[in-house]
Amino acid sequence: MMAGIDNVFDVGSRALSAQMVRMNTVASNLANAGTVSSTPEGAFRPLRPVFETVFADRTDAASLSTTEVADIVSLDRDPERAFMPDHPEADENGFVWKSPVNVEEEMVEMMEASRQYQNTLEAMSTLRALMSRTLSMGS
Repeated sequence: MMAGIDNVFDVGSRALSAQMVRMNTVASNLANAGTVSSTPEGAFRPLRPVFETVFADRTDAASLSTTEVADIVSLDRDPERAFMPDHPEADENGFVWKSPVNVEEEMVEMMEASRQYQNTLEAMSTLRALMSRTLSMGS
C-alpha cells in the first residue's frame, strides 16, 4: 500500500497508475491469446487486476479516496483442448491445451481502461487549469 493521500493530484496519479496496470494485464492476455501447452495446468490463464478503494488518513467529510490495485489474479477458466497432432507441444494423443483468452473481451477491457485513463487525465488537466486561473486572478 502506498503512502497517504495528500491532495487531489495524488488521487489522479493513483487512478492513472491503476488503469495502467489494467492495460498491462490486457496486453499480457492478448500476447498470450492462442498460446498452447501440453497440459491443462500449463496453459496461460487470463489476468485481471483487483481494485480497492483507499481513503486518506483523515476523518473529515471532505476526505479523499482513490483506487489502487490490490492484487492481480488469474481467471478460473478452463483451457480449450484442441487436436493438433503435428504441434511440438502435443501430448501422446495429439492434443494441446489452448489459453482461454477471449480476444473480444480483452479488447472491450482495453477500451474501458483507456477511457478511464483519458477521463482521469482530462479531469487532472482541467483542475490544473482552474487552479492556474484562480492564482492569476490575484495578479
